Amino acid sequence: MSQLRPALILLLLLTLVTGVFYPLLTTALAQWLLPLPANGSLIEVAGETRGSAPIGQNFVRADYFHGRPSAAGDAPYNALASSGSNLAASNPALDQAIVGRVQALRAQNPQAEGAIPVDLLTASGSGLDPQISPAAAHWQAPRVAAARQLPLEQVQQLIDAHTVTPRPAFIGDPVVNVLELNLALDKLTH
Repeated sequence: MSQLRPALILLLLLTLVTGVFYPLLTTALAQWLLPLPANGSLIEVAGETRGSAPIGQNFVRADYFHGRPSAAGDAPYNALASSGSNLAASNPALDQAIVGRVQALRAQNPQAEGAIPVDLLTASGSGLDPQISPAAAHWQAPRVAAARQLPLEQVQQLIDAHTVTPRPAFIGDPVVNVLELNLALDKLTH
């Protein structure tokens, strides 16, 4: 019994520190130092939330750029089921999936020239990637320009304007956020 009281006091103290004070402190610091990421990096247009910058969306219309394939659960880009396909390079199911994606991309993008960029054929490890390479965006540009009735050069300039290169450049490759690029297209044509 002599040890019960100190144990209960310690339990209460540690519960308050780790379950109340620490979460409140980290939440307050995140809101103060990094408010956009702390609140989900939400992108709003005219007061309406259109998405989150770090989570991809399933764009399928011809007048929008398409992101990487998603392997996240039953619905593409389902943040609650984030996962990759976990198929090895030697797995025939991966080969079949890529062949199907090649056929679909060629059918959707008959004006596109050259090899299909690999990020349009393979899902990411999370299945939620919001970004594609500039090469993947430029490969889709003829389809988007034709669907929006815009000059190809104007669409390519929009891609270049939304290409982000990490600083310093050696820590990653340039990328284009598909949601932000599609919202810029909407702003341009509406």
